[in-house]
Parts: sequence; C-alpha cells; structure tokens
Amino acid sequence: MGFFITFEGVEGCGKTTQIRQLYDRLTKSGYRVMLTREPGGCLIADKIRSILLDAENKGMQSLTELLLYAAARAQHVAEVIMPALASGAVVLCDRFSDATIAYQHNGRGIERTTIDDLNTLACQSLRPDLTVLIDCDAALGLARAKSRIEAASGPREERFELEQLSFHQRVRDGYLQLAAAEPDRFLTVSAGGTIAEISGVIATQVLNRLTLKQATCLTGMFSAKTPEIVSDTQKDTARAVR
Repeated sequence: MGFFITFEGVEGCGKTTQIRQLYDRLTKSGYRVMLTREPGGCLIADKIRSILLDAENKGMQSLTELLLYAAARAQHVAEVIMPALASGAVVLCDRFSDATIAYQHNGRGIERTTIDDLNTLACQSLRPDLTVLIDCDAALGLARAKSRIEAASGPREERFELEQLSFHQRVRDGYLQLAAAEPDRFLTVSAGGTIAEISGVIATQVLNRLTLKQATCLTGMFSAKTPEIVSDTQKDTARAVR
C-alpha cells in the first residue's frame, strides 16, 4: 500500500522540521517510510539542486530554472519515488510539483499551462495522496530562513532567500490558492503553533488517512477474492431460461 505525502510552504515555514517529526511518528507506528526532498533526493537530482540554490547563479533565467526543476524531478520520480510507492512504502517528500506552481508560476510569472505540462511529464502523472501545507507569514518565514542559513555551515543554499519579500508573498498566495482549489488533498496547518502542537495535528490527520487507505485496500482485496454465491432459486431460473 503505497501512500505519497508531500510537504509545502514558504521559506522558513518549518516544513522540514515537521516532515521529520512525521517520519519518526510513522516509523514508530510500524509503517515503512521513505523520507526524501526536492530538488534532490538522488545523486543526479542533488547535482541539479546545487545549481538551482547557489546564490552565485543570480543570472539564471526563469525558464532555465523551471527546466532544471523538471529535470531533477523526472530523475527523482523515476529513480526513487515510484519504486518506493510500488513496494508499498509511505513516501514523505519535502516539496514536490505544487512548489513549482507556487514559485515559478505565482512567483516568477511563467504560464501555468507550461508548468502543468512539464509537471505531468516529469512526474509521470504522479500526484500526491496528501499535501501538508504549513502556512506562514512570508516576512516571518523569510527572517527565519535567513537566520538558519547564517547559523549553518556548508554551501549557502540561499538563492531564493535573496528574493524580495513581494516574491515570497506571491508564493504564499499561490499555495493558498492551490489549497483552496483542492481541499480534499491539502491539509493546511498554521505555522503559529509550537512544534509539538503542529506535529500532533499533522500526525492525527495522516494516521487517519492511512487507516482509511488500509481499510479500503482490505475491502477491495476481500471483494476480489470472495466467490459469487448463487442461490438454488437463481440456478433454477437460469436452467429455465436455457
């Protein structure tokens, strides 16, 4: 029983912390879970990630950015996500195709149809079963993200953090529009609570959905294996017709 869950939100919203919290909770509950991220998640996609997030690449064109994201996603989906789902794992992904809509369409202004076509191709038509949106004020999230970068060692993945606040506000608006359009797929959680409060809300909702998915799968298996019971009356009627 594969189940695909993605986490989305503006920079600094806390989604990476929350996806790790959910990973721990599901693992302790006995689920087989894979945790991955975008851009990246495998060797080739990680190399593309280093180009996309490097602040020195400030001259990158919006279309170049979009195509690089699509290339990284195509490799990631084929090499990592699809095989894990086929094996029955719960896959948790830190960002996925919704991020491309929010950042490259709402943020950059690229036509939505262009992005949708590329997402369909790169994802092999795969869509998340559930998307957790951690909704955060753009200014607050950006400040958190910049503080995190300053405190971290290693490569400074800050090309998006260097964008104007108005860009991040458009991204947030884009996410909220996506959530409003697909309320059954999106679980929108305010970033205003504590880590424990937010993770508790997410875990409850996710475990409920996984339980429902398991019950649905078991019902389907039982129905497929249960032979049709034909009464004597039905048999007599069939003979009379013949």
